[in-house]
Amino acid sequence: MRPLVSPRPQRIVRSFSALVLVWLTFDGSTAVGQDVDFAREVRPILEAKCFACHGPKKQQSDLRLDDRSRAFRGGAEGPAIIPGKAVESPLIDRISPDADPEEAMPPKGDRLTNEQVATIRKWIDQGAKWPDDATTGAGKHWAFVPPTRPALPKVRDEPWSRNAIDRFVLARLEADGLKPSPEADRVTLIRRLSLDLIGLPPTPEEIDAFVADPAPNAYEKVVDRLLASPHYGERWGRHWLDAARYADTDGFEKDKTRHVWFYRDWVINAFNRDLPYDRFIIEQIAGDLLPGATQDQVVATGFLRNSMVNEEGGVDPEQFRMEAMFDRVEAIGKGVLGLTVQCAQCHSHKFDPISHEEYYRLFAFLNNDDEPTRVVYTPDESRQAAEIRRRIV
Repeated sequence: MRPLVSPRPQRIVRSFSALVLVWLTFDGSTAVGQDVDFAREVRPILEAKCFACHGPKKQQSDLRLDDRSRAFRGGAEGPAIIPGKAVESPLIDRISPDADPEEAMPPKGDRLTNEQVATIRKWIDQGAKWPDDATTGAGKHWAFVPPTRPALPKVRDEPWSRNAIDRFVLARLEADGLKPSPEADRVTLIRRLSLDLIGLPPTPEEIDAFVADPAPNAYEKVVDRLLASPHYGERWGRHWLDAARYADTDGFEKDKTRHVWFYRDWVINAFNRDLPYDRFIIEQIAGDLLPGATQDQVVATGFLRNSMVNEEGGVDPEQFRMEAMFDRVEAIGKGVLGLTVQCAQCHSHKFDPISHEEYYRLFAFLNNDDEPTRVVYTPDESRQAAEIRRRIV
């Protein structure tokens, strides 16, 4: 199939059908003064006529029209849509009724009607407005939606709410005609709080102390104590360890023991010292590349080394090294990006805006790493090693 953008100059309107398009631009459903609604008027046309060759499953000439950034970026021959200038947009040149039969789009099936072309023409002339929430496919993925603080809902029983979360809970209860349950007793509260924050029940002594504490901030003091507990990192770090594929054995049929608990402890300690999220990710992806990298920052890169290891007799080592690379790409996609990038291992993603080429760019970055075997020490072992080096010198 030829590229979408024609190498010859933009031709002048010279046929009756093209003149009809100009007339339609000033008449009918796309009348002057009425903005074209992309989601309601343009997207259905693109989906019906263009997605087969330029959509989530296939991108002829590297042009994709179901994703805003990809659509405006254009394909192999440059931009196909020039906002504000329909007459200069190669897309209009190709879908017009008087287009060269060898270059007309779509190449198969019914052509666009005059009304449909007029709608797209006017949409482009109006600036090709494509709202962020007007998607063309499976919907806007949550990973691309920046979090925003919503306005607090109105509630009838305002005194019941002690914080913003209470307002949302109460608003839903009131909408369903329900009333809040009575406040739990202190024994129940500390048990819930302890199980939630550290994953362990409170001791009898902790329960008695909380029940007997008359201070107005007694609950807050328990929260602070539990957040300062080393068990907090154990409780919440396990969720990240699952995303990081952490295990104490290699997997596969031998399932030999592996000694990577230093990485496990790094994750737990990161939660306990409230390490900022950006540092949490940077150190795990490239901690060894940081200036003056510490042992802990090197250990953090164990995130990329948690793939299963196959030591079965007769296996091809390179095959399973590649399997480990694919596993690392998937771990970054799911754990960091919130995306199922592994689909793009075989083809451009059909729903998320990830191309086959982009997948292997990330793959190449990880595949370019050196993987030495690192020796790390506990604090006591570090002191002993330093003393031995001192004696040698």
